Amino acid sequence: MKTVRESHIYSYRRKIKMFSLPMLSVIMLLALKFHTVQSGKCPKFCICDNIQLTVACVNKNLTEVPPTIDEITVKLDLRGNDMQELLTGAFTHTPYLTHLSLQNSNIRRVREGAFRRLGRLVLLNLANNKIEILYQESFDGLSSLKQLIVDRNRVEEIQPGAFSQLGFLNLLSLTHNQLVYIPNMAFQGLQNIKWLRLSHNSLNYLATEAFAGLFTLTRLSLDNNELQFFPTETMTRLPEVTRLELSYNPMTYLGEESVSMSKLTHLLLDHNSLQDFSNAAILLSPRLAHLDLSHNQLRVLQPMAPGSPKLTRLNLAGNPIYCSCYMRPLREWAMRACSLGWYNLEAVQPADLRCQSQEAMLKAELEELSRLPTLPTTPPPDKVKCPANCQCEAENHHSSCENKGFTKIPHGFSPDTRLLDLRGNHFHYIPANSFPGTAEVVSLHLQRCKIHEVENGAFSGMKSLVYLYLSENDLTSLSPEAFKGLPHLTYLHLEKNRFTQFPKGAFKLLPGLLALHMENNAITKLEAGILTAVASRAFDPAPDLDTLHLGSNKLKEVPSEALSKASSLAELNLSRNPIRWIGPEVFQPVAATLKHLYLNHMGLEKVSKDSLAGLGSGLRSLFLEGNQLEELPDLGPLTGLEVINLAENPLVCDCPLLPLRKWIEQVNLKVRATCGHPPELRGQRVKDIHVFKSCPGEKPPPSQHPKPTKATKTESALIRPPKVIKIGKPSKTAKPNTVQKSTMKKRKLV
Repeated sequence: MKTVRESHIYSYRRKIKMFSLPMLSVIMLLALKFHTVQSGKCPKFCICDNIQLTVACVNKNLTEVPPTIDEITVKLDLRGNDMQELLTGAFTHTPYLTHLSLQNSNIRRVREGAFRRLGRLVLLNLANNKIEILYQESFDGLSSLKQLIVDRNRVEEIQPGAFSQLGFLNLLSLTHNQLVYIPNMAFQGLQNIKWLRLSHNSLNYLATEAFAGLFTLTRLSLDNNELQFFPTETMTRLPEVTRLELSYNPMTYLGEESVSMSKLTHLLLDHNSLQDFSNAAILLSPRLAHLDLSHNQLRVLQPMAPGSPKLTRLNLAGNPIYCSCYMRPLREWAMRACSLGWYNLEAVQPADLRCQSQEAMLKAELEELSRLPTLPTTPPPDKVKCPANCQCEAENHHSSCENKGFTKIPHGFSPDTRLLDLRGNHFHYIPANSFPGTAEVVSLHLQRCKIHEVENGAFSGMKSLVYLYLSENDLTSLSPEAFKGLPHLTYLHLEKNRFTQFPKGAFKLLPGLLALHMENNAITKLEAGILTAVASRAFDPAPDLDTLHLGSNKLKEVPSEALSKASSLAELNLSRNPIRWIGPEVFQPVAATLKHLYLNHMGLEKVSKDSLAGLGSGLRSLFLEGNQLEELPDLGPLTGLEVINLAENPLVCDCPLLPLRKWIEQVNLKVRATCGHPPELRGQRVKDIHVFKSCPGEKPPPSQHPKPTKATKTESALIRPPKVIKIGKPSKTAKPNTVQKSTMKKRKLV
């Protein structure tokens, strides 16, 4: 007989059993209905995973981003479609994306703001498309992006500010594109970049400040390009790089102190054309441990100079090194210092390293040459057209006659030539019509050719020319007609010549001139006269000028009047001129457009408090290092700064510098500023010292004012800048730093 308790339990279980059957059906129906609703949001021809929140529309010939993608999707795969163009706001309906794949989608252009609202995206893959230009705001809105892959496109231009919104990017890959030149500040805004890949392009020139601002970069890949010399000055701007890859470039020599990189540990220079490697080439890279010089043309290598880094691995495989007595010092050094990698020199005994007489060595070389197969005297039918003693490549349309001792411009290049390299010859004089049949040449190199005169119409017919390099010559003047027939010339390099005055009117026939380099000359004025300043109206013929480099000349003041017509100027370099004082509002004529300003190493002693007037949120970089400044003007209005360098200035760390200290605390920037005075603070960083605590506007030390009066607090509040602290009665217990941090509006990284 059941007890009362057992009867209740039995009854309860029976009710549950009877109730569960219909309820289970209802639950299943609801689940089915929910699944149907979710499936309905999946675009036609796509595969959707509602659990993983992924959508894949691969190889479906889509011409636009499907508008019916579920808003909560986090991974979107659109590979193998036919997008052609990514319009502004193309992904506004998928704000939660973290991964976006757009490879092989025939994309030709990315409109400004195409990825706006994708603030959570961490990976964007645009490889294997047909993109030619990276526009200023192409990647606007990608504030969380960590990896950007644009490999195997047709990128030939990076507009200034293209990456300015990518403050958290770690990897940028631009391999297998058509880049020829990297301009100054091309990668501004990449505050956390670790690896920059520029392999397999056609890079033949890197501007001095091409990588400026990349203070976190540790690895740089420049292999498989057209660099013909080690870009020493450019590389010194990379303080954290440990691995530099320059394999497969046509470099022929490395001179003394070429490699000056304080943290570099791995340097790859294999498969170049190195014929000479100075024993002091790496003297200024103290941490270098791995050096790859394999597969070059080195015959003799001297032991490293005293003070050179202690290499642990040196690869010399594939070099025609003579194992003669000249190699004994290298062998002795190698046995002490490092492993020679795959070159078995350590197995050779000193007695085996003998030298023959000069006649015997010459005879041996002739015998070696005689055993080589005889080259055909006439080129095969499919060989590219090329002048004698030059090298021309059909695949990449490059022709080179570098360092061949020519005294006249050689003729007979293929009409398809795009890059023409004539540097290192002895032309002295460039007559009219010197380049017939070169209408397709985009880049012309005439550096170090001892040129002292360029005749009118010298470049006539070069209608496709964009880059012209006349650097390191003996030019003192230029006629306006010298550049006749160059409608597309954009980048003109005249640095390291002998100009004593600006060639007035020389650029009136260059309507598209964008960048002009005239640094390292002796310019004191821009037209005839006794003025030691830049004459006004000098730039009237070039209203679209974007970049002007006048560094290392003899200017004594900022050329304000001359810049009044440079209405589009974005970059101005006046570094290493003897300018000692900068007056008020001197940059006002270009304040609306100026983004990069170089005033470093000028011996600058004083700047007016209004010297930067007008330069507000538009200025992106300011370089003032290496001067004699003891104080600075208010930097508060420069809210758009991404890079600033105030190092090597003897700043007086006292109360007048308090606004700078507060500004450093507010901005999210790496500010290089150290004290020069007083002596006990010399060398210390401005942001680390505590002397400012006793200044008006800061909380005084407790020992002096344990209980400040009401009047003192009011006075202190009035002195403090309104951007740092709210006006009103501060709490007695509140510390100044705490108040600042609580009221300070942290500027967003760009």
